[in-house]
Amino acid sequence: MHAGQGGSAVWTVPNAVSMVRLALVPVFAVLIVSGEDVWALIVLAVSGASDWLDGFLARRLDQVTKLGQVLDPAADRLFILVTLIGLLWRGVVPWWVLALVVLRDVLLACLAPVLARYGYGPLAVTMVGKAGTFALLYAFPLLLLAQTPGPVGTVSRAVGWAFAAWGIGLYWLAGWHYLAQTRRLVRAERDRERREGPA
Repeated sequence: MHAGQGGSAVWTVPNAVSMVRLALVPVFAVLIVSGEDVWALIVLAVSGASDWLDGFLARRLDQVTKLGQVLDPAADRLFILVTLIGLLWRGVVPWWVLALVVLRDVLLACLAPVLARYGYGPLAVTMVGKAGTFALLYAFPLLLLAQTPGPVGTVSRAVGWAFAAWGIGLYWLAGWHYLAQTRRLVRAERDRERREGPA
């Protein structure tokens, strides 16, 4: 079975959760730019919880779908990107944090046409990739909370940057795993084509 296969249903509970998370992206963008930090923190918390919830429901309800396999990581990446842009706008994170995340996603985007050429869909999300996403989604509200003066801000800054470092590291480790997996799949398909010869 090629990577990325699943059911063809669209309107499932996990997909609805992912769609809600996508709908929260512009809401968060407006809140963070407007300086509404409390509401922005709430939206980030809801997004982080929904990221765990949709995967849990998909497995628990046996509702893993092709759309969900694309929608869930797409929602994660879009939320991470918009959040980082908002935090960069506010001066909460430096530009290189955004650059590291974007470069990794550009790498994955370059793999998509290679996989499609050999009949493969998006690769299944790995535990390493999911752990990196979780770490980043935990880091963002903490880094935003770090703007609070006093002990709360100090502790949030230390813990937030620890989560951010782990998240970026795991994000890139997962990217390396996806690259290696793509190379294995392409090599296997080319070997099969050589054995079978021209059609």
